[in-house]
Amino acid sequence: MSRRSKAIWAGLGVGLLGLVVNLTPFGIAQEENIGLHLMFKLRGARKAPPDVVVVAMESASINHLKLPSNPTKWPRSLHARIIDNIVEKNAAVIAFDIFFSESRSPQDDDRLAKAIQRAGNVVLIEKLKKVLLFTPSGTKTGNVEIEESVPPFLPLAQSALASAPFALPKIPVKLNSYWTFKTSAGDAPSLPVVVFQVFALQVYDELIGLLKKVKPSYPELLPINSDVIFADKRIKELMLSLKIFFEQNPMAAEDMLAKLKASDIFVTEAKKRQILKSLIRLYQGPNSHFLNFYGPPGTVSTVPYYQLLEDAKRPKNESGRFDLRDKVVFIGLSEGLRPEEEEGFHTVFSQSSGIDISGVEIAATAFANILEDAPVQPLDIRAQLVGVFLWGAVLGILCVSLSTSMAAGCVLVLSLLYLLLAYFQFHQNGIWYPLVIPLFLQSPLSFIGTTTWKYFEVNRERQNIRTAFEYYIPNDVVDQLAKSLSNIKTGRKLVYGICLFTDAKGYTSISETMDPEELGSYMNKYFEVIFEPVRKNSGIGLELKADSMLALWTKDHPDGTLKNLACHTALDIIQAVDEFNQFYSSSPLLPTRIGIHSGYISLKFIGAIDHYQYQPVGDAVNTASRMEGLNKHLGTKILVSEEVLERLDDFLVRRLGQFILAGKSNPVAACELICRTEESTELQKNLCGIFSQALDAFQRQSWDEAMVGFHESVKMHHEDGPSLFYLDRCEKYKRNPPGDSWDGVVRLQTK
Repeated sequence: MSRRSKAIWAGLGVGLLGLVVNLTPFGIAQEENIGLHLMFKLRGARKAPPDVVVVAMESASINHLKLPSNPTKWPRSLHARIIDNIVEKNAAVIAFDIFFSESRSPQDDDRLAKAIQRAGNVVLIEKLKKVLLFTPSGTKTGNVEIEESVPPFLPLAQSALASAPFALPKIPVKLNSYWTFKTSAGDAPSLPVVVFQVFALQVYDELIGLLKKVKPSYPELLPINSDVIFADKRIKELMLSLKIFFEQNPMAAEDMLAKLKASDIFVTEAKKRQILKSLIRLYQGPNSHFLNFYGPPGTVSTVPYYQLLEDAKRPKNESGRFDLRDKVVFIGLSEGLRPEEEEGFHTVFSQSSGIDISGVEIAATAFANILEDAPVQPLDIRAQLVGVFLWGAVLGILCVSLSTSMAAGCVLVLSLLYLLLAYFQFHQNGIWYPLVIPLFLQSPLSFIGTTTWKYFEVNRERQNIRTAFEYYIPNDVVDQLAKSLSNIKTGRKLVYGICLFTDAKGYTSISETMDPEELGSYMNKYFEVIFEPVRKNSGIGLELKADSMLALWTKDHPDGTLKNLACHTALDIIQAVDEFNQFYSSSPLLPTRIGIHSGYISLKFIGAIDHYQYQPVGDAVNTASRMEGLNKHLGTKILVSEEVLERLDDFLVRRLGQFILAGKSNPVAACELICRTEESTELQKNLCGIFSQALDAFQRQSWDEAMVGFHESVKMHHEDGPSLFYLDRCEKYKRNPPGDSWDGVVRLQTK
């Protein structure tokens, strides 16, 4: 597979994995619990709009007013007083996040109901309870459940402008969203939504005007003006009608927003323009919104309950009084004073001390989000899926295409840029980009996964290369090269070595008669035959040239064991070649000659620029090669230098004299390695004795005596090569004696 194909497959894999995880409940949950959490932490707190105020029923009010520790048991006359005070300050809407479930004190209940009635703009909270559906026959219809609203204490509910539920998930689930319209309760609008609709009645006439432009006949079905709505308490009826209208006319909201943007009706009233826009967006949007928190508890403007009560005693013209004009006031329990059966709402801004944002502040936050038209908006699902896939694909392709260090840098830089983009969009526009899957799954996975993939591929390639190298150089040298290629130029090792050199007689003639492919196949089989004895006897087949081979046995110092192994190898090679020639009797024969010598050699890479060859360097190598060539002159198969045979008694050998080989200046004592001692015959032993006597006579310049001995050797072993060689030398020296200074050394001018 090409590198390009690998990169594409890696990109597809990382992209598809991110796509799949992004669609799973696990992926969605992690984005909410980790990704959204991180975005809020990076952004930090932001300023809440001044239009909303929370009146907190907290511990300071309990202490100051000497009230019960459970705020739900506070006298309702206090709530009546605080409503009157808020009305006096011209607040736009008053919302209670306290459920008035039953009568407490008839007198206090009456005072509260009248205060609510006088205010005319109070919204109370309802409870939701789950009920099972039943068939007409009275049997249950499976596990189908619905939620029903439980209104507050009837006299209070009748006095209020409206009431609405505000159900939120509890700990341990982290609170991230809220219902605008509760689907399971018949699309009942939630408390913040009802409060906002009441607040938005100030732009009711403008809303009717926009509706007429979009659908002229529809506004006739709605109340004439906001006064009718307040008088008849038709808030929920209005909201239901608007919701149905926008559901049945999906494009109406966009048309209204476009006309609002193009209209100059509200040019001088930016606040009303914003309220109208937010109202349309509310009905256009989904039934649930993600909360865009402003910060930790108390970030939304908060007034202690007792201070607002006491504020009524201060003169109206006194500075420092609370300004609630045209504001929405939410009254509810502080988180620290929730009854024991209530639980707090764990959010991203919950504090380490255990203090959570209270329910009333969450309601105020939801209202403020609607007012600003600034909820947290997840990236469109289609854009999200495409983005996650492309992100993974790009990372996968880059990580495979680039080196490991460059891939790490690219992943880091791209991840940082993505995080900065996500932060900017969240901070400026409230758009929530997925973080967990792209940054915590795909980024590390693409780098670690592709790096691991490349590691195994490189390791496999290195193993293949190592295996290939092992055909040419020793394993310990391969180990050195695997660590550093600098060893090619600098690595060298001085050792004591036994060099065995082979050459096949008649190779040149064979190569002229055989097809190159056939010749290559034939020589591979030949080399397999001569390499096997080397391997079996722990040697290293180091060098091949056409029909020749160089094998080595090395140690740091002279070792008789190595000499013994080399000699056994030579005999095994000759036997294996004989069998090879018999097996391929139809092919040309390859009789093999062997030369063995020992000495200190340097093992190193020889070459330059971009071509190096590992080989031994030293006189021992050259001498072994010359010893192999001496076989041609003497008619022998295996020649071994005398120093190799020193202290070896396992072999039958014949001393052949001293020679100064071609190109050399120092004599070498050559011996013929005949066979192993236990394999020798009496004839062979006698031949060696007679030849030794003849050679001694030759070196004493007793030519006639020597010739008699050599002739006798020829009779014993037909065409004995060394005897024939010396007979020829005796005849020459008889005609031209070498002189009294001759030392018995035979000098050869050719290889």
